[in-house]
Amino acid sequence: MKKIIILLLIISITLIGICIYAATYPLKSSSLTYQKGETKEKHFVEAYCKGQIEVVLPDKTRVDCLTDEYAIEFDYANKWAESIGQSLYYAKMTGKKPAVAIIMKKPTDERYIKRIELAQKDVKIFKIEAY
Repeated sequence: MKKIIILLLIISITLIGICIYAATYPLKSSSLTYQKGETKEKHFVEAYCKGQIEVVLPDKTRVDCLTDEYAIEFDYANKWAESIGQSLYYAKMTGKKPAVAIIMKKPTDERYIKRIELAQKDVKIFKIEAY
């Protein structure tokens, strides 16, 4: 009986943790996939952003997605370097943490994620596997 109670407690704590994580995760769940010539970056922003979309800053630049915690730049994986710079700039301008939502068109795009991790540890990475 004691083992069953312990097991139920462990399961309950795990489920609570998952619920808290899901509630604070800044991107929505979506099944949007990349279709060449049809799916644009803005479609991913609209499908995944849980915050404000296209927030215009005083210098007329636009943050793709602004949440309570992050300034998120959405970009296709091959534009990884550009996304780092934009996210750092938007974070500085908004007082939020820098983040990128990298749209992966194919599994081999994982190499771009590794480049971001190597180049800039301060940028949070959200992977969107759009394949």
